[in-house]
Amino acid sequence: MTVNTRGLWSTAWMVVLTAGLCAQAPAPAQDATTQAGQPTFTVQVDLVTTDVIPRDEKGNFIADLSKNEFEIYEDGVKQEITSMTVSHGGRVTNVLAPPPPVIASEGLILPPPRPVSDVSGRIFVFFVDDLHLQFGSTGRVRELFKKISKQLVHDGDLFGIVSSGPSSISVQMTYDKRRLEEAINKMTGSELKPEEIIDQSGSSAGAPSEVRYRVGVAFKVVYELLQNLDKVHDRRKALVYVSDGYDLNPFEDSRLGLMDPSSPFLQNTMQRELNQEAKFAGEQRPTDPTMTSQRLAGEFSDAELQSMLTELTREANRSNVTMYTIDPRGLVGPLSDLDQEVEPVQWQAFVRKSQDSLRVLADDTGGIAVVNQNDFDKALKRIDAETSDYYVLGYYSSNPDPTQRRRKLEVRVTRPNLTVQSRKEYVLRTVAVPPPAPKP
Repeated sequence: MTVNTRGLWSTAWMVVLTAGLCAQAPAPAQDATTQAGQPTFTVQVDLVTTDVIPRDEKGNFIADLSKNEFEIYEDGVKQEITSMTVSHGGRVTNVLAPPPPVIASEGLILPPPRPVSDVSGRIFVFFVDDLHLQFGSTGRVRELFKKISKQLVHDGDLFGIVSSGPSSISVQMTYDKRRLEEAINKMTGSELKPEEIIDQSGSSAGAPSEVRYRVGVAFKVVYELLQNLDKVHDRRKALVYVSDGYDLNPFEDSRLGLMDPSSPFLQNTMQRELNQEAKFAGEQRPTDPTMTSQRLAGEFSDAELQSMLTELTREANRSNVTMYTIDPRGLVGPLSDLDQEVEPVQWQAFVRKSQDSLRVLADDTGGIAVVNQNDFDKALKRIDAETSDYYVLGYYSSNPDPTQRRRKLEVRVTRPNLTVQSRKEYVLRTVAVPPPAPKP
C-alpha cells in the first residue's frame, strides 16, 4: 500500500506564509546535563496557547470578555496571560498581542504578515481516512463533503485535504474551494470487508497484520499533520477527521476458528475446514498453540489501541488542534445493511469499538464525535459555530517543576453563570541537543 504524503511539510509552510503568522519566540530551555559525549535532552517551553469557548446558560457564545476575566491554571498554578485573540463570526482580532521575540529569527525570511484585522481566521484540515471507509459508503462520503463545502467552508477560510490511502488526495492549504470539489471526485473507500478480515491469518501480536498496518498508516499521516499544524499560532485549528474508526482485534471468534463449523455466519475458511474434519471424525480438535497465542495477544489489542489513540490526542493537544470526527456510515443499522453474513454479536462489538475510537479522538481534544447519527447538517452547523467563535489565550509557563512534561490545564472565567470549553492538558516536546564538539 502506498500512501501519498508528499507535500505535507510544505503544507505547514503554506499555512504560515498564507496566514501571515510566525511562531513565537521560545522561553529559555531547561538544560539537562549528561556525561561528556552523550546526547542532552532539553524541554522546550514555547508560548502555550489554548482555545477557549465560553457560553452562557442558553449556550450562546460570549464575545465581550476581557483578559482580566480569564484565569488559566497549569497543574494548579495560576499563569499570567500574555496574549489573547478573539474570533467572533470568523473575524479575528488580537486583543492582546504576544510579546515580541527576544532574539531575531534566522533562516527563512517570511513576507510581511497580514493586518491582524483580517477576517480570514479559520483554518481547516480535512483527513479522509479512505483506508477505513467502506467502498459501499463512497457515495455517502462524497455527499458529506459536498455538505461540508456548502455549509462549513466559507469564503476566506484556509483549508487543506489529505487522504490515508489509494484516493491519493494531498491538497495543500488553499482558499480555492474548487480544489475541494476536485478532491471530492477522487474520494473512494477502500476499507477491508469483514470477509477479508476474517480470512486473514493472525500474527503473534494478535491483530491481523493488514489491519494493524492500515491503522499504523492512518495514524502516521495524522501525526505528521498535527506536527505541521503546531507551527501555526493564534488561530483555532480544526482537523475534520472522516473515518469508520478502528478495532485492532475484529471478529476474533470468526478468525480464530472458535465458532461451531455449522454456523451460517462467516468464519475463517481454513479454521472452519479443520473444525469440520474434527467434528466429522467425532474427535475433539487438538488445541493449536498458534491460535492460543493469538487469542492471548488479542486480549491486549484494546489496550494497545487505547495507547495509540492517547499518543495521537497528546500530539493534537501539544499543537492546540481540535479534532472533529465524523463516521459517514451514519446510523449503523442491523446486519441486513451488509452484503456479508457476519455473526451479529461480533458485528455489534466491531461497530461499538470503532465508534468509541472516534469518540476518544474528539473528546480528548475538545471536539465532538459525529457517530451513529444521520443528521450531518446539525453537526456541521455546530462545528461551524465552534470554529467561528472562540478565544485563543497564550502564556509562558511558570510551572514550578520544569521537568514535568505532562501538564494539566484549567481555564476559568470570573463572570458568573458561564461555562468554558477548552483543552484539559498538553505534553511538552523533548528536544535532542547534540553533544558539544570535542576540544582540540
